[in-house]
Amino acid sequence: MSRFQKSKFNPQTLQNEVLPYNGWDYVWWTVRNLGVIAIIGTASIFFFDYAFDSPKDRAQAREIAFLEAEVSRLNVDVLDMVNVLENLEIRDDAIYRTIFGAEPYPEYRRNPGIGGTDRTEHLRGYDHTDEVADLQLKIAEVQRRLVAQSRSFDEVMELAASHESHLQSIPAIQPIRNDDLKRMASGWGYRFHPIYKVRKFHYGMDFSADTGTEIFSTGDGVVVKVRRSYTGYGRHVVIKHGFGYQTLYAHMSKALVEKGQTVKRGEVIGLVGSTGTSVAPHLHYEVSKDGKKVNPAHYYFNDLTPEEYETLLRNSEAAHQSFD
Repeated sequence: MSRFQKSKFNPQTLQNEVLPYNGWDYVWWTVRNLGVIAIIGTASIFFFDYAFDSPKDRAQAREIAFLEAEVSRLNVDVLDMVNVLENLEIRDDAIYRTIFGAEPYPEYRRNPGIGGTDRTEHLRGYDHTDEVADLQLKIAEVQRRLVAQSRSFDEVMELAASHESHLQSIPAIQPIRNDDLKRMASGWGYRFHPIYKVRKFHYGMDFSADTGTEIFSTGDGVVVKVRRSYTGYGRHVVIKHGFGYQTLYAHMSKALVEKGQTVKRGEVIGLVGSTGTSVAPHLHYEVSKDGKKVNPAHYYFNDLTPEEYETLLRNSEAAHQSFD
């Protein structure tokens, strides 16, 4: 029997008869074979897809692994940046701002809150949503803190720009040369008053020197008072230095400056005398900081050696009788 023949049992003759294919037989044969081929092909595709990765799948898998590794690396980098930023913040408050006498940068400005809608909503619904959302939030926090730190450094730069004038304004030298001093008559603290004969707090230092000895401005500033009085400070000068500093020079025999005049550190502003409530030629010198009188001995660091400074402190603390 050929390929395109079929056998059919004849019940009358009780034999198989060979018959040629008709048109419907050819159609059935074609449909049947195509179906088998389709089933085999589909099964093969599913099998190979399940058992073997396509080049495209392998490329996608490599890309996903790369992106996961990059997310992990970026997390580490962000943590490193946070550590560096925290170190900068600590230095800013503990060193840079302390040097210039400024308050620490406010915490609410360093770490401003972010309210409102969920900024990671667009990331929801993916396999790596949590990792990417967490990374995005960390980066946003670093950005906010960097902006705050940049603004803080802007303030520090302004402080640095004014630091030179600040240093020049500090009353940092003696108002009388060491060579012109007879002795340190009295320093800061309780002393016996030479006229009132009572124990009284002495808000300054007395420098004993001959009448006419030059008196120097101890820092840059502006003369805010030149006055003559027959009691108290006598003829005296007050200089406002800025940055909260002010100095007073009392009992002068002559003032060599006028009110409103700008003076420099080391400039002669008057001469030693014994005017006002005074028993001998000397200079009574006071320093005020932010409206409060302070011990002048703590500011003579610009023109004294360490040994001279220690000697001055010891002499200023000795309980001598004051001259005023």
